[in-house]
Amino acid sequence: MKKILALVAEAYGGGGGIAQTNRDLFEALHQKFEIFVLPRKSNPIQSVLPKNIQQEQAVMNRLWYAKKAFQVARREKIDFVFCGHLLMAPLARMISKTKNIPLWVHLYGIDAWEKPSGMVRGAVEHAELVTAISRFTRRKFLSWAGNSPEKVKILPVTYGEVFQPGSKSESLVERYGLTGKRVLLTVGRLAAQEKYKGHDRVIRALPEILKQVPDAMYVIAGEGDDKKRLETLAKDQGVSDQVLFIGYISEKELPALYRTADVFVMPSAKEGFGIVFLEAAASGIPVVGGQEGGSLDALAEGKIGRMIEADNISQLEEALLQGLRLPRVKNEAVERFSRARYAAHAFKMAENL
Repeated sequence: MKKILALVAEAYGGGGGIAQTNRDLFEALHQKFEIFVLPRKSNPIQSVLPKNIQQEQAVMNRLWYAKKAFQVARREKIDFVFCGHLLMAPLARMISKTKNIPLWVHLYGIDAWEKPSGMVRGAVEHAELVTAISRFTRRKFLSWAGNSPEKVKILPVTYGEVFQPGSKSESLVERYGLTGKRVLLTVGRLAAQEKYKGHDRVIRALPEILKQVPDAMYVIAGEGDDKKRLETLAKDQGVSDQVLFIGYISEKELPALYRTADVFVMPSAKEGFGIVFLEAAASGIPVVGGQEGGSLDALAEGKIGRMIEADNISQLEEALLQGLRLPRVKNEAVERFSRARYAAHAFKMAENL
């Protein structure tokens, strides 16, 4: 069985799209590959790790992280290095060169859109394989990198089978006081550096929505340092009572939360992809997203969800009102991102490498 050393920011024990993407990839490969995961942060729950996957304890310090990575590389007969973040490419390149093994660099999104330092660029240009989760990220990467285009491939994200259509969760409706409400939902970090996700634009659109749908409620799931600004904006817009911040939602409850919503909305201007679009569409609710960045791929150019200009409030208002009139049925176009298709695609890449 071939062995992979995976250098990542987060995987098991981590939250957010990057950690989930890493987990999905490793679980697509673990039947035929033994994978040693070394994260910078977030530790795993050992009891739930799939077979053939071992995750080392997280190491935040860069020097200690590098030391740990070389220790694992010496301890195990590694067949190739997987680098899950562009800024880790120099370390991954050093290990691949020392061990004389291939290097695979995976690009999630915005980190690869701008030309990095010479050290990072030099490292990633030695990769035998570079994968990007969207065509947009691939194009941005090739605009500054000297890699051969045929070695830079698309590996989109996938979604779990737990995301299926169904009735609203009575327990969540009761917990959050949503009885009789028409729910607009956004799931994502409330990070000041990620204002581009568009929570504020939905809040600005809400007064017009409420004129036509008085029982509308905007539910925001996620935590972060931008919450205070958004709360202030909701107050200024006169919609504080119609904006509900529910904080962190567990993976276990996330499928039920999607089914409790009537429309999923995230008018992001810079999304690397947007796995939440797939999860929502698979759960049977209409989806509204921005047409910029990797969202174009996640929304299948309009087949999976309604695309709008991210900062066009009137378009957003119209799309949300239309979404509230649509039936709750699974969008079959989302099947192109199914686990089975993703696993076959990822496994072929790893085998070829």
